[in-house]
Amino acid sequence: MKKNDADQLWQIRASMVLMRIFEEKTGQMYGLKKIGGFCHLYNGQEAIAAGFAAILDYSKDYVLTGYRDHGHALAAGLEAKTIMAELFGKVSGCSRGKGGSMHLFDAAKHFLGGNGIVGAQIPVATGVAFAQKYRKTGGITVVFFGDGAIHQGAFHEALNLARIWNLPVIFVCENNQWGMGTSWKRVSAVDDFSLMAAAYGIRGEPVDGMNILKVKEAAERAANEARAGNPVLIEARTYRYKGHSMSDPQKYRTREEIDEYKKQDPILILDDYLKEQAIWDDSKAASQEVSATAITAQAVEFAEQSAAPAIHTLYEDIYAGEPFFMKPCLSNEARSD
Repeated sequence: MKKNDADQLWQIRASMVLMRIFEEKTGQMYGLKKIGGFCHLYNGQEAIAAGFAAILDYSKDYVLTGYRDHGHALAAGLEAKTIMAELFGKVSGCSRGKGGSMHLFDAAKHFLGGNGIVGAQIPVATGVAFAQKYRKTGGITVVFFGDGAIHQGAFHEALNLARIWNLPVIFVCENNQWGMGTSWKRVSAVDDFSLMAAAYGIRGEPVDGMNILKVKEAAERAANEARAGNPVLIEARTYRYKGHSMSDPQKYRTREEIDEYKKQDPILILDDYLKEQAIWDDSKAASQEVSATAITAQAVEFAEQSAAPAIHTLYEDIYAGEPFFMKPCLSNEARSD
């Protein structure tokens, strides 16, 4: 294996380890009531965000996702401290404390958010891809969504338009197999979501979303096609270890099922591959975990010390200009003029 390839795999591992440790700490902070509102953790699905991030060019490519967005934000290069501050509702957060867990956002990083509405990011991403084509930027858009979102009308409308206009977009369904208490098999007429692509004349591909190597390979294929104006649908079959959200008691599945899937953990799969290729390093792996733990601890400290948004910021970041109701009222004389 080439040194550059090995280095990238270690970088990918570091990214996944950071996601895992960050999410574990997020769960702890939620339990301590430092974080409020809805909160959806990404544990178990790290290979998908990391695999696509490894092949994207964030100087021209864009990423959008749903409410389970912490891992994607980290993969896109957002700082752990600004993400944690956002979760804490602090003004130093990436969305100035107004978005919380479901609405992480950083336009400079080409990360156009989490979205709290199921499937709403799909047509938005299609619009971003249209802008990329119109402006001839050479960039692509990747949009992630869950298995529940694939049954929304917006998904089907977006795929149709993407094919009609030959847009540079990759639709990635992160099928973690459970909606809010319901198995995906109980609500879907087909058990292979990638087949839905055929209805709109685009290519669909199923991939093992727990295997970072397979995700990265599928991402590379899809990116090459998307840059040529051919949209692609990827179904990444994965599994979430935590509940749908922090308020989910998970009574619809057994501990045995979760433990069985943990045997296919994406970090362990990569570790096994590194060992097979004789490029495993115990000290390097340990240092990555130490580093991720330190970064996460610093993020919590930063969030704790940051200020809450001031009242006047309630009216900021809403309109392009000053909202009309913040301007002085015109007098009768001024109106008559």
